[in-house]
Amino acid sequence: MADQPAVSKSQLLANLRLGGEELLSKLEGLPAGALEAGCYENGWNGRQVLAHIAAIEWTYPRLIDIARNGPPEKKPEATATSRPAKGGINSYNDRQIERYADATTAELLDIFRKNRATTIATIEATEDELFATEIKSAGGVKGPLAMVLNFVAVMHVKTHVNDVLDAAARAQTPG
Repeated sequence: MADQPAVSKSQLLANLRLGGEELLSKLEGLPAGALEAGCYENGWNGRQVLAHIAAIEWTYPRLIDIARNGPPEKKPEATATSRPAKGGINSYNDRQIERYADATTAELLDIFRKNRATTIATIEATEDELFATEIKSAGGVKGPLAMVLNFVAVMHVKTHVNDVLDAAARAQTPG
């Protein structure tokens, strides 16, 4: 994350608001069926990418908890008699895609909208000095809290929105 510019709390909030508004305006206007096109390296279609975006949005306030309290304690290793752990970021993503398999685009956008509002409210209520605390996200992004939040909640989401829009455009282009 050394190549990422420093981000203040106020800039992070502005980026979150703008990014959320852009996501909603761009994806709400897509024609029916446009989100069914494949657009992600693991085979997700646009609606599944939107489910991923909506599902991970609620996790961002947990990064504030990590900055405040340190990383969660690791659980003991599984024993030969215990079930294998379900873990890792890809496992989480797959579970969320399955969880929202029957959700409509409108429902997914509403989930995103609600979760983004919670993220913004949590950041607004967080003491400014905490945003300089070094953390590591579940996806391995390291740096000051404000920079990590900007990367995962703004830049990562924007990349996925572009994936969806590119796939929708390809699906609409004959040939």
